[in-house]
Amino acid sequence: MAFPGISFSRRGLVLGAMALSACSGGRPKRVAPPATLEAAVAGAWRSPADRARDAFRHPLESLSFWGLKPHQTVVEFWPGAGWYTDIVAPYVAATGGRFIAADLIPADPDGQAMMQAYRRRLEASPGLYGKVTFTTFGAGSGAVAPAGSADLVLFLRNLHNWMAAGLAEKAFRDAFAVLKPGGVLGVEEHRADPGATPDVMASSGYVPQAYAVQLAKEAGFELAAASEINANPRDHHDHPFGVWTLPPVRRSSPMGQPPDPKFDHAPYDAIGESDRMTLKLVKPGTPRA
Repeated sequence: MAFPGISFSRRGLVLGAMALSACSGGRPKRVAPPATLEAAVAGAWRSPADRARDAFRHPLESLSFWGLKPHQTVVEFWPGAGWYTDIVAPYVAATGGRFIAADLIPADPDGQAMMQAYRRRLEASPGLYGKVTFTTFGAGSGAVAPAGSADLVLFLRNLHNWMAAGLAEKAFRDAFAVLKPGGVLGVEEHRADPGATPDVMASSGYVPQAYAVQLAKEAGFELAAASEINANPRDHHDHPFGVWTLPPVRRSSPMGQPPDPKFDHAPYDAIGESDRMTLKLVKPGTPRA
């Protein structure tokens, strides 16, 4: 099953993941495990391109907001090329936790290449990433992890893809099932204008915050907090090729068509990356000791 938006919004990530894998030559990277979250964010193993995006994605502030701590079991749904994995997995490995990557079930060559490059890169550096558990999330997938085993689940800029594929409700249900009582679901997603009508095909890539919260509540979650960490007031949410007009994708033509060399990227580059909601959702119950 091909999911609208993935093949073109993540093509650069596919190529980046393949390049990183090729550069590593399959040899484990010998680096000191990060003892703190600050050290993980500053990690020299992260690519310069990924680190340049910290100004828009605020990983230290976001992960602190979601409550990432030592010894936790963390599940990341659809990690893509591993932008957040490169921070979370080393930190989790160094602090006695467990990292689970619930990857997509790819039907297209780009998706397959991205998933394979991601797995090879992590498996080639166990001293950095630890022993990562790989599972899948998709229309026919089962549990992404044992029920009630996770402290933190991460949905990172994927809700629009799941809406387009009819997987949004399943994603929230599956996350709820794997979390411990008191566990946290952290959501980062492109945010539509307040009051915008939800587009179930998510053709623009933007999702109304109220709709995301509604989906979470229907699955059993409670909204603990919403943050403006990843807000961008310059983003007016209306672009010719949806959110993918903005960096880092910078589309200049409709999906399936070659780039338009005459397209003026300047006004969209000036906006920067998208305006995003940052949600902390909690599974009700008393956390286990």
